Amino acid sequence: MSERDDFLAWVGSDLYAAELALHNGDAEPRRALWSRREPVSVLGAWRNAFGLREVDALFTRLAEGFSDCTSYAFELRACDVLGAVAWTAGFEHTSVSVRGRPTSYTLRATQVYRREDGWWRVAHRHGDEVA
Repeated sequence: MSERDDFLAWVGSDLYAAELALHNGDAEPRRALWSRREPVSVLGAWRNAFGLREVDALFTRLAEGFSDCTSYAFELRACDVLGAVAWTAGFEHTSVSVRGRPTSYTLRATQVYRREDGWWRVAHRHGDEVA
């Protein structure tokens, strides 16, 4: 398997499971896959965060608002792996309850990853709603 294939397998398994857990109210799997080294950042569809403290607070707040995810799919459109750095760009299609109200939405999502101690970690996320 190539480095790119290994990375994509991780995106389709561990990263996918962490995003699904977040949408069911559990931030811990997502938090576990994020870098604990600065800089980290989120330019989010609902809120931005810069630095570990703000990113952790954002994940907690998101998880508190999400429940009952009935569907989550990541439609990968482009990616690359360049040594210890990788990125993905695609669409996240989600059906979930937000603060108890069922809703469906699609986000354009771009993420940047870095390899730390042999593991992929998310360092930056940008997401915005598709109009």
